[in-house]
Amino acid sequence: MAATNDHMLIVVGASAGGMQALKELVAQLPGDFPAPLLIVTHMSPETTGEALVRALDDAGPLHCEHAKDGQRFEPGTIYLAPSDRHMLVEGDEILLTKGARENRSRPAIDPLFRSAAVAHGNRVIGVILTGYLDDGTSGMMAIKRCGGLCVAQDPADAAHADMPRSVIANVGVDHCVPIIRMGALLSELARATPAERTPPPDDVVIEARIARRVLSDLPSVEALGDQVPFNCPDCGGVLWKIKAEGPSRFRCHTGHAFTSAALLTAQSARIEETLWTALRMFEERQNLVATMKNRSTGASSSALSQRAEEAQVHIDRIRAMLKATDVPVDAMNVDESDLG
Repeated sequence: MAATNDHMLIVVGASAGGMQALKELVAQLPGDFPAPLLIVTHMSPETTGEALVRALDDAGPLHCEHAKDGQRFEPGTIYLAPSDRHMLVEGDEILLTKGARENRSRPAIDPLFRSAAVAHGNRVIGVILTGYLDDGTSGMMAIKRCGGLCVAQDPADAAHADMPRSVIANVGVDHCVPIIRMGALLSELARATPAERTPPPDDVVIEARIARRVLSDLPSVEALGDQVPFNCPDCGGVLWKIKAEGPSRFRCHTGHAFTSAALLTAQSARIEETLWTALRMFEERQNLVATMKNRSTGASSSALSQRAEEAQVHIDRIRAMLKATDVPVDAMNVDESDLG
């Protein structure tokens, strides 16, 4: 559904270190700010996000609230995606969904950016702030392809430079500024009068519809890319590599989506889970063998001793692998303690 008004729409994505950056940004915005701000910041499903809502509401004159499904967004109000829900734009309303995770996160930045680009085209200003990995890059690419403006926090100014650096390298931005200058920039951009809109690219529309779970099926992903010889780490389904511009991305037919970096991180996490499961099973086997050995004699006891030694060899190997495996800290989810 297309937008029915002409005001600009600002969509913001942040992850690790985002609370401080968002507070500094919001503090700079005037009470008559002429555009709504829709914000996604990564958080775990257990996090309420109330601390961040309060912090942003207190930071400046603009009111901040948790977004509600079906809510019409208004200029001068900040809407924060609630935990464990994607926040999307449909016309001039907010849509909250429990769709598949993107880049291991829900809410994720890319679905918001993509849906805003489809609904509002060149009236969208995308803003990417501090964070790990590269969520927001493909969404910012969608904004750019639909004629919108791209703004990134200066990586040198970000607590964690991965996300803005990825957008700058893979998409290109119209403005790259430190947080201290971003409020004035957005106030100026929000008052601009954009040119006539053009229809969004078909692949961007398809991905926006997948996030709404309207087209989360086989024909949708087949229209977007080609199958690859590895599976979705979240559901085990086949993955397709997206043909669209920008860095490599992957989707399964149930809706999970990953950039290459997010996919590698997810695979690493699955490997670690498997190793811990294997370690537990070998330790349980060793304990069972020890119990049996205490009640046996002669050849039987000798055979059980050999089994216990074999189990210990596997235990030592798995422990060494766990110590050596470079499994990244999951920086995609922000803990409540990080929010104030």
